Amino acid sequence: MTDRIFSLIDQEKQRQTEMVGLIPSENNTSPEVSRVLSSCLSNKYSEGYAGRRYYEGNEIIDEIESLAVERVKSLFGVAYANVQPYSGSPANLAIYFALMDPGDTILGLKLAHGGHLTHGHPKVTASGTFYTSVQYGVDESARIDFDEVRSLARKHKPKVIVAGNTAYPFELDFKTFRDIADEVGAWLVADISHVTGLVIGGQHSSPVPHADVIMSTTHKTFRGPRGAMILVTERGVKKDSKLPQKIDSAIIPGLQGGPHNATTAAIAIAAEEATKPEYKQYTKRIRANATALAESLLSAGIQLVGGGTQTHLMVLDFSSIRPELGSQIAIALNAAGIYANKNTVPTEQGSPFYPSGVRIGTPLVTTRGMGVVQMHQIADWIARVVEWVATGSTLPEEKQQRASFLNDYRAHTAADTTLQAVRQEVKEVATQFPLFSWEEIG
Repeated sequence: MTDRIFSLIDQEKQRQTEMVGLIPSENNTSPEVSRVLSSCLSNKYSEGYAGRRYYEGNEIIDEIESLAVERVKSLFGVAYANVQPYSGSPANLAIYFALMDPGDTILGLKLAHGGHLTHGHPKVTASGTFYTSVQYGVDESARIDFDEVRSLARKHKPKVIVAGNTAYPFELDFKTFRDIADEVGAWLVADISHVTGLVIGGQHSSPVPHADVIMSTTHKTFRGPRGAMILVTERGVKKDSKLPQKIDSAIIPGLQGGPHNATTAAIAIAAEEATKPEYKQYTKRIRANATALAESLLSAGIQLVGGGTQTHLMVLDFSSIRPELGSQIAIALNAAGIYANKNTVPTEQGSPFYPSGVRIGTPLVTTRGMGVVQMHQIADWIARVVEWVATGSTLPEEKQQRASFLNDYRAHTAADTTLQAVRQEVKEVATQFPLFSWEEIG
């Protein structure tokens, strides 16, 4: 029933308000973006592009989409933008659809080393099934091993090289990727979904001078709605003047139908917000908070992949304590009022379902106005939870028992007095920082 849905929404708002969100792919939208997302724009079907729709009544929608496209192009300084992708995963697939034929080779970062499923993860994904997948990794310092990237590129001659990640805490070297792509005649695709806001704010190098095609989601550090955008650079257009049309065709009729017009409008709002001076200050605070949080965690004896972070995220590595401990720690943190996500580490002995790490980041807490002082406090809470988990139960060896164990473990953590004491402390701090009013934060 509808009233039940509204009740659940209220519960979810309370959960978000009283907890500390550290999932690096989550953020809060501005009130303006939220207002647009719930507008009448969701009522209109607009299959096609501005001036080329399959349905009548799209004159205003055409203006909205054109405005979103122009704002995104101006923001990044690119020749072309498509703002219709439903999210990052179909956007990546659309790019591959435009650039490759089935069976062509794609070179991307391994999932366990910080890559994304859509970067060619073999066997279980579309990108790893329809295309020949080759995966590069990181070295002993947890940095991308460019000697391996170059060696694999020379050997396999990929059609596409993906420079991107989902759990890699260091700055991406787009120039070196470009050099390797040029050497083997590959397209360079930059997936900057996680660091888009940092790129705009000057806190991360830009892929625009180096990549042919750029993909980004529009939430995460960009702080817009849950959608995606595909950009083609001047370099990409010079390489193939028809590339923008190929991307358009890959979206529709290739993969999608009608765009989500409310999301398109919200992207336009977010792109305008990203031009403001306060937005750049926000991205600086994201980096400062991440650095402070990482340093505090290291001081507390918690190991981080690569020993720290150069971006908004970091990966806590518990493999030296016990392999596969990440699942339990993520559950215990949630019980203690801190939500993060379990994550693989480069030396993973477990699996994505039962990994040895936990991924955390600072976009959301920064949006809420938290600063370095709160990062030190969050690190202390995390350390207390980790100590509680490390001295307690562990996953059974038999895989079939793990799911039932974790269900029981979730109930156990929810009832534990130590974790509930931490949760109360978290609530007292979290409720001091508004959830949906980032525009008021200078």
